[in-house]
Amino acid sequence: MNQVLEYARNNSATILDALGQHVVLAVLPLLLGVAVALPLGYLGVRFGWLYHPLLNVSGLIYSIPSLAVFVALPYVLGTKILSPVNIVVALALYTVALMARTVADGLRSVDPALTEAATAMGYQRTRRLLEVELPLAAPVILAGARVAAVSNISLVSVGALLGVGGLGALFTRGFQLDYTAPIIVGIVLSIALAAVADLLIVGFQRAVTPWTRAVKGA
Repeated sequence: MNQVLEYARNNSATILDALGQHVVLAVLPLLLGVAVALPLGYLGVRFGWLYHPLLNVSGLIYSIPSLAVFVALPYVLGTKILSPVNIVVALALYTVALMARTVADGLRSVDPALTEAATAMGYQRTRRLLEVELPLAAPVILAGARVAAVSNISLVSVGALLGVGGLGALFTRGFQLDYTAPIIVGIVLSIALAAVADLLIVGFQRAVTPWTRAVKGA
């Protein structure tokens, strides 16, 4: 333990830089992926014939090994092998693959009686989606976002094998030097980062769905 603490003190700037890079590489794809998955999931519900193809394509994309995607993307995008853009695009694809189904399932879980009532009250399709359907589907959608966030934080480390990977760089450095301290620091910070991300999403869910707390309290 003393060895780990000493390493953390002596290399605090390097560790903080790796942590900051890890946050950006995990959060940016999450935001981009959710932004793309929301309309895709809605289309899968709006046009029923799209639902199963959406699930099949999403499952296929998510099954591709991350390292293979990281290696292939530079040839597809024309980027350098060490470019962080490869990690962002790859994790955004995984996020879309995971979240598109979650969004569709969340919207499909909304009670049709509630959407019919909103329509009867004069809600047009867009307003009904934004003010009724998405808020009611939020618990399901945000549960998927929690999984996507933790998954991204984990997968970013794989990018260290290509020279880009935030906290994963601590793992590779530890293995190269046969020195466990940076590996332990990387593991602890990865777990802490995943826990913080999960808590933030849970807090956001509680803020945007206050009625769920009322139901639990009752």
